Amino acid sequence: MTKELLVSQQKLKLLCIEDDLGLQKQLRWSFDAYDVVLASDRESAINQMRRHEPAVVTMDLGLPPDAEGASEGLATLEQILAIAPDTKVIVLTGNQDHANAVKAIGLGAYDFHQKPFNQEILALVIERAFYLHSLQQENRRLSQAQFSAAPGGIVTRDPAMLKVCRSIEKVAPSSASVMLLGDSGTGKELLARALHQKGPRHSKRFMAINCAAIPENLLESELFGYEKGAFTGAAKQTQGKIELAHEGTFFLDEVGDLPMPLQAKLLRFLQERVIERIGGHREIPVDVRIVCATHRNLQDQIVAGQFREDLYYRLSEIVVMIPPLRERVADAVLLAHHFKEKFSEREGRSGLSFSPAALGMIENHAWPGNVRELENCIKRAVIMSDGPQIQPEDLGLRGASAGMPTEEEPINLRQIRDEADYQAVVRALARTNGNIARASELLGISRPTLYDLMGHHGIKSSA
Repeated sequence: MTKELLVSQQKLKLLCIEDDLGLQKQLRWSFDAYDVVLASDRESAINQMRRHEPAVVTMDLGLPPDAEGASEGLATLEQILAIAPDTKVIVLTGNQDHANAVKAIGLGAYDFHQKPFNQEILALVIERAFYLHSLQQENRRLSQAQFSAAPGGIVTRDPAMLKVCRSIEKVAPSSASVMLLGDSGTGKELLARALHQKGPRHSKRFMAINCAAIPENLLESELFGYEKGAFTGAAKQTQGKIELAHEGTFFLDEVGDLPMPLQAKLLRFLQERVIERIGGHREIPVDVRIVCATHRNLQDQIVAGQFREDLYYRLSEIVVMIPPLRERVADAVLLAHHFKEKFSEREGRSGLSFSPAALGMIENHAWPGNVRELENCIKRAVIMSDGPQIQPEDLGLRGASAGMPTEEEPINLRQIRDEADYQAVVRALARTNGNIARASELLGISRPTLYDLMGHHGIKSSA
């Protein structure tokens, strides 16, 4: 934080929690560059926190009714960090109170300073705390801006996945049918919704149906609808999902599980762009964009006579291959941070972080269930973790999975070095959640060197 900002008309809020009236006055005039807000006990401190939301707090651990001990101060510290985990709390302690100072740091305090305090040194500690808080807020803002810019909310730094995102953006404005191919849990529906949202039909309906989740005898009526009296239980005329998606987008998930009789009926719709409800005799024109997805190998199904070749070519005017999570460099850790933030906020567990061992386990797991498995794993960890850090046992994984077979590695030395540099940089950025300073420390290089490597490899920063 610059000195110009500190002396600006909009002073930064500094909460000082101190029950001694003399020290309250000293704190107020010592730090007159800030808008000093005072509190003398836990209740008033929490009230001031909720009212002013200060970025930095100084506090004495000896608060009433335990002015001679530290229990009330430590309880206040825990409550402050539960309300606002990013707040930088600087604990003021006596010369003989080192053990409680260490305990406060373990609970999440930013720093501690001995009393009687040195005004100049404490001023530097406070200034640095404000600066760090502002960096973290900017880092969060930039991270959210980067991820929200990706189609469908896809979180990735992997080149193959970024290429998929660019393909979605290119295809979205067209009317071409799109086939999304990839393992279960890789985010096919997210990408299908991104195609809809970025296309000219975004103001109309997006309708989705999972062909594998609906019994065969019900699937036809779900797709095409039915007339009143068409069969037992057909008490009223009902539109099918295709008709409901008129002028919008219709997403057929797991199209490889579509029964052969319905494949013929779907092909007729794609050729004629009209449907007939079950029990009906009237052709109904429907204008809809078709997007479909499957984890199956449709070419093998065509050879086996389980999928119509003519339908395949109608559905696959554009084919997008989605890589599994195990092939996406450092994306597992990046997504873990993303889901941790999401579920921490939802479960009221703000301030959680990953232990290095937990990050290592996430990085080395093969994730056969892909992003869906990872999301469920992190949700469980957020709920089950006891302390401020998510530990390996909280993840519920049975250890790191064996690595998958890899392609033949390059032998060119420059190519090997480039690949090693790239892998190290994206892993460091993922582990530190995009924090450049921490990533450069982890890599043992300067920040300018890290920026040079990122520029060389085309890696965008989120911090």
